[in-house]
Amino acid sequence: MSEKKSFYITTPIYYPSAKLHIGHAYCTTIADAIARFKRLAGYDVFFLTGSDEHGQKIQRTAEKQNVTPIEYVDKIVAGFQELWQRLNISNDDFIRTSEERHQKVVQEFFRRIRDKGDIYKGEYTGLYCTHCESYWTELQLDENKCCPDCHRAIEKVSEEAYFFKMSKYGDKILKYIEENPKFIVPTSRRNEMIKFIKQGLEDLCVSRTSFDWGIPVPEDEKHVIYVWFDAVINYITPLFNDPERFKKFWPADIHLVGKEIVRFHSIIWPCMLMALDLPLPKQIYGHGWLIVEGDKMSKSKGNVVDPMHLIDEFGADAIRYFLLREITLGQDGGFSRDALINRINADLANDLGNLLHRSLNMIKKFQGGIVLKSVGENEIDKSFKNDAMNTVFEYKNLMENVQLSDAIKKVWTFISRANKYIDETMPWKLAKDESQKQILSNTLYNLAESLRIISILISPLMPKTGQKIFEQLNLENFEKSRLEDVLTFGKLPSDYKVNKAEQLFPRIEVEKQ
Repeated sequence: MSEKKSFYITTPIYYPSAKLHIGHAYCTTIADAIARFKRLAGYDVFFLTGSDEHGQKIQRTAEKQNVTPIEYVDKIVAGFQELWQRLNISNDDFIRTSEERHQKVVQEFFRRIRDKGDIYKGEYTGLYCTHCESYWTELQLDENKCCPDCHRAIEKVSEEAYFFKMSKYGDKILKYIEENPKFIVPTSRRNEMIKFIKQGLEDLCVSRTSFDWGIPVPEDEKHVIYVWFDAVINYITPLFNDPERFKKFWPADIHLVGKEIVRFHSIIWPCMLMALDLPLPKQIYGHGWLIVEGDKMSKSKGNVVDPMHLIDEFGADAIRYFLLREITLGQDGGFSRDALINRINADLANDLGNLLHRSLNMIKKFQGGIVLKSVGENEIDKSFKNDAMNTVFEYKNLMENVQLSDAIKKVWTFISRANKYIDETMPWKLAKDESQKQILSNTLYNLAESLRIISILISPLMPKTGQKIFEQLNLENFEKSRLEDVLTFGKLPSDYKVNKAEQLFPRIEVEKQ
């Protein structure tokens, strides 16, 4: 028996901001859907997420609140972990950069690069954005002489520091990006990085002495390691001391990151790996932002959406469905409460919910709840089965190419097709004619089989909903389902009894203003 293919996906190491928002849920749900699909396709998957807890900004915020930095981040990180649990995120590990296991790997990386001669001590005098933990030159500032990323005021910094010879790897990383068009996606992010590198890479300041909330530089502990040198090493931390695991999962298949931090992941991180002669990740995927009610989320604008409240009100799978279906990966996407409710009512309650409810009720009414054997087929049946198999094939290709929104739309097109199949075959009419009994059995079997296929296809996107459909069909071992189980139409058993139909998503009534 051949060994399973391996697949390694990471989310960003999330910064402990004081308030959880829907953007955190968006990125992690994308990664979870990809990881779940790969497991469904038979891969051995490692899915990592975590928190980026060091830096001057955290220390200053903690001081303002009269707590230690670790006390400040402990509370916020607990919120992340609760959100992942409530969203049914299936991560295999969660790395906190404050953990000892991570600190040891970061110090080993620093030591090895320094011993190679690619880290040296000097004096840093320049511009620094504490909010983004980013260094900038005068030429890179915006028109107001502020940080070009967050547009906040920058600080002039002067202190002893260690530097990483990133300029040494400028030509090499540029050549790699240009020769590997799928290394940074989408293309717009790739072009931004090429332009940035061509402006000239400077050596990177990789330590600070003006604060102490960070990982100490080995053998020189008055310095702490720059937060972005520290944070990206998180991706190797869980593999580093396990040669077999490292061989199996590195290089990572996808680093999924927000578009505002692509530079750190596609330039600084690869240059660090080149200095250590380690393979680069196969792909950096920069996703877009969530635009809430027509504007980018911001605490100052008061439009931050709390995902916990949304889950309380609408359920995790409805939120997952909306985020994955509504937003094309790589582009900015809109979020509004009205749009969410419309999707729940139209797609989840009407399309999917009604298909399940109608099908099971007809099986109960016309066949005593028993799914009978299908024998033969007519032209309508044949067309319906072909549509089902075409859906599986196209869904598989779309998911493999990380086109999640299009994959969902393809499944929902088939759900609409299944509802139309009911109208075409009219089981209520067949049930009145004894000579049509076998055709009725075939029709109801095909509907139940289509629901089995749909439940498996949506399982990476809406894991609890897929399981509920399985349970109402009275099928077992949903968690063991694999993509190969839906590559053939007709694997549903016959002569067994389905369970009672229950609403998946009750329709939401909205009061008119």
